[in-house]
Amino acid sequence: MLMRTDPFRELDRLTQQVFGPAATRPSAMAMDAYRSGDDFFVHFDLPGIDPETIELDVERNVLNVRAERRPPAPEGAEPLVAERPTGTFTRQLFLGDTLDTERIDASYEAGVLTLRIPVAEQAKPRRIQISGGDTRRQLSG
Repeated sequence: MLMRTDPFRELDRLTQQVFGPAATRPSAMAMDAYRSGDDFFVHFDLPGIDPETIELDVERNVLNVRAERRPPAPEGAEPLVAERPTGTFTRQLFLGDTLDTERIDASYEAGVLTLRIPVAEQAKPRRIQISGGDTRRQLSG
């Protein structure tokens, strides 16, 4: 399962509301996560990101996501309006021991990075055979 605590997320949101997205670097990215069957899915909003700049790594059940959006105007151009945030975007997820971090799948489509994280085999429910007496029964475990 995914750990839901991120003590700095609310501080990042407040800082961005007060000072704008340029005030905090690196910026956090919006995320949705859910479980469907034996897989967890995580979607990150990364519109306008070049997929070549996206970096994913897992170390000791911590998933790090990093991406960069470069300014669209060529160097030396005079900006008239610059409301879209540029720079580095990062997010950390603390993954539970029940997830298989060796088999994470990632795809990027329509500005959304999607991760599929399977539940580890040892964490899935299984039936245990009980012997003894005249009959055999199975219990869910």
